[in-house]
Amino acid sequence: MVLTACGGGSTDSSSASGAAGEPCTVKVGVATGQTGGLAYVDVPNLEGFDIWKEEINAAGGIDGKFTVETIVKDTRSEPAQTATVAAELLGEGISFLITPGDADPSIAGGQLAQEAGVPAMSWFGSSPVLPLAVGDFMFSNAFGDNAQARVLADYATEQGYTTAYTLGSPDSAYTSNLPKYFATAFTSNGGTVVGEGTYTMGQPNFNVIVDEIKSLPTAPDVIMTPAYEPDFPTFLKALRGAGITTPVLGTDGIDSATTLGLGEVADGVVFSTAGILANEGDQAAFWTKYNTKYGKDPETIFAITGYELGKILEAAVTNAQSCDPIPIKDALTNLEGVQGITGPISYKGGDRMAIREITLVEVQNGERTFVLAVAPDPATVPPAQ
Repeated sequence: MVLTACGGGSTDSSSASGAAGEPCTVKVGVATGQTGGLAYVDVPNLEGFDIWKEEINAAGGIDGKFTVETIVKDTRSEPAQTATVAAELLGEGISFLITPGDADPSIAGGQLAQEAGVPAMSWFGSSPVLPLAVGDFMFSNAFGDNAQARVLADYATEQGYTTAYTLGSPDSAYTSNLPKYFATAFTSNGGTVVGEGTYTMGQPNFNVIVDEIKSLPTAPDVIMTPAYEPDFPTFLKALRGAGITTPVLGTDGIDSATTLGLGEVADGVVFSTAGILANEGDQAAFWTKYNTKYGKDPETIFAITGYELGKILEAAVTNAQSCDPIPIKDALTNLEGVQGITGPISYKGGDRMAIREITLVEVQNGERTFVLAVAPDPATVPPAQ
C-alpha cells in the first residue's frame, strides 16, 4: 500500500505541501486507546498533546505556518483494532501517526505506517523491540525498558540489595522482557535472582505467587515487577496482606492515580518514570494550562509526555520545513536536544527510542517523592531482545 494523498509514501514533498517551507497542514492520526486497558496512559497523553496543538495553532502553527490537525480514533487498547484504525487513518492521508502507549498494539499499527511510508510514534511504549519490529519509520516517546531496568538495578545495588525476585507476564513484550533486562543488569552488578514468577494479565488473585515468594529458600531483598493496572494493585495488596514487607520496585506503567490511591499498602514502592509530577518549576505553566482546559490537575506524568510528543513533532516539522511524511521522518531521526518539560529529548544516534532522563519516584503517604534522575550509560544497558 502506497498512499499519495498528503505525501504518504511519496518522496516528493511538493505532493503534500508545495515547495519546501510553504504553509500547509500537518495531519496527525491518533490511533490510541481512549477506552480499555491502556486508557490510563493514552487518555492523559492525548490531553497533553491537545494542549500543545491548541497552543501551537494559536501561534500560527509550527514555525508560524504549519497548522496541525488531529483525527482521533479509539483502538479500544487492542492490537487488532489498532491495525484497523491505523489503516483508516492512513487512508485519510495523514502526515504522522500516533500509536498507543504499549508495544504490542503499536507494532500492529506501526507496521502499516511503515508500509505506507508514514512516520509513527508511540505515546510511551517503552519496549525497545518496538522500532526493531517495525522499521525505520517507527519511533517512541519513551526511553527503552532495557534502560529503565538498568536504572532500577543500579538503585537496588546502591540500596545494598543482593538478592531479587522478579515477576513478569508473557502476555506482552513489556511485562515479559522487563524482568529479563532487570535480571541481566542486577546480576552484572553482582546480585542474584533467587526466583522468577509469572502471571497472566488480568488474573483475579496472586495468592499462589505470594505463597511461592514466602517459600523461597532464600528470601529476596527486593521484588521487581513491571505489572501495571489492574495487576499491580492486586499483587501488592496480596503481598502486603500476607505480611511480606520486602521492598518493591516497579516501572513507568504504575505512574498513576490508582497506585497513589492504594494508601499505606503502596508506601515505599519505588518506580521508574519520565519525571515526577509536581506543580512547580518547569511544570507550573503546564499545570495552569491543563487546569484551565480540563478543570482539574493532571494526575499522571503521561499528560506531560503527551505535550512533549507535540514538542518533538514541532521540532521535526520545523527542521523538515514540510508536512510531507518523508522529510518529517528524516528530521525525527536526527533530532537532538528537543527541550521538553521533563528535560531534553533526542533521537540522533539512538535506536528511535527517546534518549531522555529516567526518574525514580518513591510513593509515600499517597504522594510521589523524588529519588533521583539519571541518563544511564548506553554501554551498561542490556541489549534489546
